[in-house]
Amino acid sequence: MPTGALHQILDLVQERRLPELAELVRPMPTPQVVGLVESLPTPEAAVVFRLLGKDESTDVFDHLGSGAQADLVAEFGHGEIAGVFGSLDPEDKAWLLDEVPAKVAKRLVAAFDDREMEAVTALLGYSPGSVGRRIAAEAVRCTPGESAGGILEKIRGQGIGTELCCRIPVIASDRKLVGVVELTDLLQAAPDALIETLMDEHPGSAYTDDDAERVAHRQLDTGELILPVVDSERRLVGILPIADAARIDRSATAEDQARAGASEPLRRPYLLTSIRTIARARIIWLLVLAVSAALTVQVLELFEETLAQRVALALFIPLLIGIGGNTGAQAATTVTRAVAVGDVGTRDLWRVAFKELRAGILLGAILAILAFAITSLIYGMDIGTVIALTLLLNCPIAATVGGVIPLVARACSVDPAVFSTPFISTFCDATGLLVYFMVAISVLGL
Repeated sequence: MPTGALHQILDLVQERRLPELAELVRPMPTPQVVGLVESLPTPEAAVVFRLLGKDESTDVFDHLGSGAQADLVAEFGHGEIAGVFGSLDPEDKAWLLDEVPAKVAKRLVAAFDDREMEAVTALLGYSPGSVGRRIAAEAVRCTPGESAGGILEKIRGQGIGTELCCRIPVIASDRKLVGVVELTDLLQAAPDALIETLMDEHPGSAYTDDDAERVAHRQLDTGELILPVVDSERRLVGILPIADAARIDRSATAEDQARAGASEPLRRPYLLTSIRTIARARIIWLLVLAVSAALTVQVLELFEETLAQRVALALFIPLLIGIGGNTGAQAATTVTRAVAVGDVGTRDLWRVAFKELRAGILLGAILAILAFAITSLIYGMDIGTVIALTLLLNCPIAATVGGVIPLVARACSVDPAVFSTPFISTFCDATGLLVYFMVAISVLGL
């Protein structure tokens, strides 16, 4: 939305010129209203939202980002909660209950009827981060003995959208998943054709306790529009539409990017997030990194006499620390993503370590040759030899540790994206300096 229009709406809200504001907002298309609500501070956004019609407000709320939904709900009264909350799917209701403060959560629960309470409670029974928390109820299901015509009639009678019935789970009498049938196959088949002759008997599926990020990534890779989700006994529990898988994957990528930069992910768009929230998301990791920097200071103090004898050594400290840290961070980022999508696991620790060791040796050799040639011309061959040997040793160490740390974090049930960055920064700084000064002492005879 243009900045001028946004300021105009803010002025109308602050001056409480609500009739004029309603005339301005109500004719807007839903996507524009969604953008407006997400662009305003929460109190002002709540005022705009309250001016919408019942149907429009429900539609807008459904299209808001999850962070904006949680913020708005915290501003609502009981009647408003019942109105907009009732339009959400059970998995979205469960998500909101986890996100909002306890006091607000109690108000949300009070708006449930018995059926909603049963559905949401079932979702909350699954562990956070699992597919079970993100499933949608299957819009339609069938058994092998039903006919194609009967299923199509059921779909037409219920008015189900194609996005939820493009791939229909087939279950046995005990609700165990035995296959899936494509909507296109139903449309092309004779009306009396049995489902058992049309279904795929070996469909992809996920278990309720599977990691949601991995399942979403796999589903996006395979392109399955609907993924059946089953329990430990392969009884059908629900489905994961590909749109939900894409949303999970986007959210996971945003979180990993934020944490790889030693920060917590923001719940709202960057320009709408307060300075206090941004600072709170970053300060913890900055404090961790500040404490870890004390190790670097201790190493420098330990080799103070060495630095005093050859002052030129101090000039290369930022370069060597930076290369070591970047080498470790590159390895950690690559392996963290591989862990997230299920390409590698803790069982692959030694394979990953050996692979990163070889990559580090190759990188170190290339950098060492370049550094030796340039440094020797300016500072002499002795300094050039020290820098080259340090790079040749530091790069394999940093790459190996950077590749292994995400797997160690996973084994300890810690998010690799959270754990890797501060540890690698600390480790590469301290060990890089130790290696540097030990090489210098050996080569220069200090």
